[in-house]
Amino acid sequence: MSRRRQEIIDAAMAIADTGGLDAVSMRTVAERVGVTPMALYRHFTSKLALLDGMVERLVTSLLPERATGTWDERLTALAHAYRGLAQRHPWSAQLLFSRPSVTPDAVRVTEFIYAALREAGVPEPHVGRLERLVTTFVIGYAASEVLGRFAHRSPDFNAEFEADLADLKRLIKAAGNP
Repeated sequence: MSRRRQEIIDAAMAIADTGGLDAVSMRTVAERVGVTPMALYRHFTSKLALLDGMVERLVTSLLPERATGTWDERLTALAHAYRGLAQRHPWSAQLLFSRPSVTPDAVRVTEFIYAALREAGVPEPHVGRLERLVTTFVIGYAASEVLGRFAHRSPDFNAEFEADLADLKRLIKAAGNP
């Protein structure tokens, strides 16, 4: 990815961080970068392409350099990584739930989860469905925490998150051992 393209995505993410995802437009990004809106089209063919670049940045930031540990340790690390991402970018769930992750780097995250599920013994016909369940659980849970849905929860929310994550892993293990 070119340095200029990265700079544009950085600007779009900074705008979303301060004003929410709806504040991101080609015009506001161009102003932040110091170019005309038309200059952005050399790097992104549309706002949707810019949003896809943001999706790619978000999801690729979740993967560790090397996949180590057992399947459940890797999924736990991924869940914690997304929880941290949601805390830094509260708008990220809205974007991730509204745009497909189709870039090659973004597909690596899906493959990371697929590999963990296969290692857990999940039968191949169920891997895709369970990946969607895991992804939706992790993103939705983190978004609910960041956006205030779980405000009524106990002060020891970290322990509750770990317990709920353990329940999800038990469901995965049960799916792998019918």
